[in-house]
Amino acid sequence: MKVDRRTVLIGGGAGVGLIVGFALWPRHVRSNLAARPNEQAFGNYIKIARDGRITVAVPQAETGQGIWTGLPQIVADELGAAWETVAVEPAPLARGYANVLAKEEGWPADLRITAGSTSVRAFELPLRQAAAVARAMVVGAAADRWNVDPAHCQTADGFVINGVRTFTFGELAEEAADRSVPRNAPLRRETKGRLIGQPLPRLDGPGKATGKWRFAADVRLPDMLFASARMAPVGGALTSFSRTAIAAFPGIRHIAARDSWLAVVAETWWAAERAIRAADPIFSGERTLADMRPLFENALSNGKARDWYNRGDYDGVTRGSRALAATYYVAPSPHLGLETLTATARFTNGELEVWAPTLAPDAARERAEKAGGGARVSFYPMPVGEPAGRALEADAIPIAVALAQATGRPVQLCLSQSASQNHDRPSGGAMARMTALPSAAGITAAWKMRVATVDGFGPALAALVGQDPPARLARPALDGSVPPYSIPNVTVEAISAAVPFEAGYMRGSPQREFALFTESFIDELAHAAGMEPLAFRMSMLGGNGRLARCLQGAARIAQWDGGGPGSTMGIAGCSAFGSHIGLVASASIDDDQQIKVHQLVAAVDCGLAVNSGLVRQQIEGGLIWALAQATAAQPEWVAGMPRARPFNAIGLPRIGDAPDIVVEVIPSSEPPGGVSGLAPTVLAPAVANAIFSGAGKRMRSLPFDPMSA
Repeated sequence: MKVDRRTVLIGGGAGVGLIVGFALWPRHVRSNLAARPNEQAFGNYIKIARDGRITVAVPQAETGQGIWTGLPQIVADELGAAWETVAVEPAPLARGYANVLAKEEGWPADLRITAGSTSVRAFELPLRQAAAVARAMVVGAAADRWNVDPAHCQTADGFVINGVRTFTFGELAEEAADRSVPRNAPLRRETKGRLIGQPLPRLDGPGKATGKWRFAADVRLPDMLFASARMAPVGGALTSFSRTAIAAFPGIRHIAARDSWLAVVAETWWAAERAIRAADPIFSGERTLADMRPLFENALSNGKARDWYNRGDYDGVTRGSRALAATYYVAPSPHLGLETLTATARFTNGELEVWAPTLAPDAARERAEKAGGGARVSFYPMPVGEPAGRALEADAIPIAVALAQATGRPVQLCLSQSASQNHDRPSGGAMARMTALPSAAGITAAWKMRVATVDGFGPALAALVGQDPPARLARPALDGSVPPYSIPNVTVEAISAAVPFEAGYMRGSPQREFALFTESFIDELAHAAGMEPLAFRMSMLGGNGRLARCLQGAARIAQWDGGGPGSTMGIAGCSAFGSHIGLVASASIDDDQQIKVHQLVAAVDCGLAVNSGLVRQQIEGGLIWALAQATAAQPEWVAGMPRARPFNAIGLPRIGDAPDIVVEVIPSSEPPGGVSGLAPTVLAPAVANAIFSGAGKRMRSLPFDPMSA
């Protein structure tokens, strides 16, 4: 099979057996990576072909964040490979590819998952070590041919070099793969010719630019049928539909009615969708509020709080004093992704194959196995087209499996955009009552957050691994609630709010919500103390120099004017995912009472930046996504479901509305931090603070509504 260089390899098939890391890899034990003819596997992540092509097996899902470029770049840098010879394929579904940060993040251990901006943080060191071992084996093979000490050889641009003599990696691959695996392969120390940090072109770029990149809805199988479905709200059930209306459409092949869903299978998806619309399915469901805010207000006022974090003695310091106070609210947010819920299933001789986009492929395969009644399953994780987190839950898989089993033919299920919006699992939302006591010098002496929130990530993770949802708020639900400032007396109280919908994982949350609360309230405290907002922050950042540098960097580039009366500038900062960001926003309210963001200037310290181009892309894209979340109208709720809306009616920002964005990546030798969820944390507070500077209005609710501020 000939593969063009610089082509992204989209591999398929589930690996079998045990895969172990290089640190535990015995001598002469082969990898379980599937090697093509003239290709050699070096451990769990790397294959080298005779023509010099380097293929990197990536465990993480590509969601547009560029991880199928960033992780191969780590390997290429450590190997000394030429970037134009590097390709990528998904790692097989086998043990050994779990996210090593799962336990540290408070998630179930041994979970393979792409979430929480952990991909580079989790796999940078394992991939670098794997590449170091492969490089040592290739260099050893070359040194044996030349009869020289391997220490006198180096690698660069896909060659092993000794003086003027060279061998390509491909020429050495077979010999190298037969060598004993070194127990301690040193990492590269030289600084010249390194690929790390360079803005190398994305490996998935050409495929996406030409339309050749295949998403889950692009899967096509012989004799395949297409299906559309409607699903019941939480706690509801299908009560009626019209079979007669469905039968009036040509090409209908199957109707499936269950308590929790109705599906129509046809020769084309459009025929299935038209038929199910005509069927007018009716589901039962509990009547719910159209606006969720009263539920959070009730929880905040009457709910039972537990101490989440304590430092110093807040109650003692504030006793007998009148603390400053403000209440903030972030409404539950739909993902608003373009990719709808989809999955394809096929039974062949009692074996089940499933194609679906997912952030947790092992868990999705287990869900397919359960739906298939114990059939042997081959699961093919597809690239994810919805980047904000909805793909964590594989809700389309059981329906697609049931339809394929009933029809005896491959079936691709795609929900319509409106049905996907109805059955989104939004971010949980939160409301916080903030109180603080300034000291005599004006800086903050005591700080308290009493927050009512909904844990979406915890129940989603529990469902993935077949556990009961946590009885109370888990640690991930409160990440980011402790302010990054050196305030001596801090208390965080947490209340679990009861809501009628199923919340899920959202990119950048809950840090996004807590950053709005913290950075907006800090701005209020600065103005109350008569201090310039940046100086006020700097006075309390003695223990967080990296965040201080980000705030100063953004202020310098934006030519920060102090954010005083008449300014249109606001500033905010956040430390999250092992990274730090400072943002200066310039924004105003236009004549139509709409928020207009003119410029965003960010300074980012994400530790060692693997690919500076990807970092800038993720910050820019994250800011635009967060701007959409901050300015698009929140949905009405019906029976615990967000009411579907056409995209042109949501109020999403258009290209002409996009602000000028400037991103500075601060050089750092610290370990790599996460980036994909970083920018959404600071957009809303920076814009809210800018609006206060220019218009004197405090925007304490998200999404923003200037008319109610």
